[in-house]
Amino acid sequence: MAQIVDLRSDTVTQPTAAMRSAMASAPLGDDVFGDDPTVNALQEKICGLLGFEAALFVPSGTQSNLCAILSHCQRGDEYIVGQFAHCYRWEGGGAAVFGSVQPQPLQHQADGTLSLEDIEAAIKPDDAHFARTRLLALENTLGGKLLPQSYIEQATRLAKDCGLASHLDGARLFNGATAQAVLTGSDVRKEARRIAGCFDSVSVCLSKGLGAPVGSLLCGNREFISRAHRIRKMAGGGMRQAGVLAAAGIHALDHHLERLAGDHGLAKRLAEGLKDLPGLQVEAPQSNIVFVDLIGEARERSTELLEYLKAAGILATGLYRLRFVTHLDVDTAGIDRAVALIARFFKN
Repeated sequence: MAQIVDLRSDTVTQPTAAMRSAMASAPLGDDVFGDDPTVNALQEKICGLLGFEAALFVPSGTQSNLCAILSHCQRGDEYIVGQFAHCYRWEGGGAAVFGSVQPQPLQHQADGTLSLEDIEAAIKPDDAHFARTRLLALENTLGGKLLPQSYIEQATRLAKDCGLASHLDGARLFNGATAQAVLTGSDVRKEARRIAGCFDSVSVCLSKGLGAPVGSLLCGNREFISRAHRIRKMAGGGMRQAGVLAAAGIHALDHHLERLAGDHGLAKRLAEGLKDLPGLQVEAPQSNIVFVDLIGEARERSTELLEYLKAAGILATGLYRLRFVTHLDVDTAGIDRAVALIARFFKN
């Protein structure tokens, strides 16, 4: 059988040999006591990179967002969020279940943003009839789309003017920064700091495009991270010799940021290869995610297509649209094989 080309997500990557070596040689302590030197170094590194006072290493992005929302909000509060934001739709309703924090979901605009007018209208008056609006939560990238920097600045300024905190689910923050760097002529590190600087807190995933096996980082001021640390403990996220995992994150931040541009290039190559095939409507990618809709007579064949590709060693998902995600374990040959197989499927 041909080598597997796994395009289901950028979470499927394997640690590189260099990353494994860094993990094996990491000095360790007990992070629950705060004395794992590698975890501390990782937290300091992300603070220096994004410009925050403090950070917290957590097992997952879901837990990072949960800690953030419950640190900004109390029982009976609410947060404003998009209908397709990960922390609302795809994380099991954790803030409501564990924190009694009510989400106020809003419809997205075509570019993934939330209308500023809708945000302002959703903020509740100070009245006993309503949950207290405390937080605006945005996501960048969202469904692979880059939120415009001008919009981020306007939305977070609106939140601040209305007395709300702002949180960024930046699971793929560095993919967004990579796309933004192309527009500005800057570099991914500067743009990541520029995006993050608009928010009171930011969650960054290490196990997506950055290629680490486990972990996310939550950033904010010291008081906020102190609250989040307590919630992490309650959520079961206190890990002991976690430096073996944190070392992978340090390696990823040192070596895997600039290479994200290559993933974006592969996504564009895939989209270009598919866009003229009959029965497909391809959304031009802005980062490393390609969405494809089957149209016309092909509309009912998504399951058949996914099974055909799987049998040939190409893995993708189709939860609500076909989705193909590029990452460090995908190369040009794999993308070209996927295009050829999809073209053959529709030809036959």
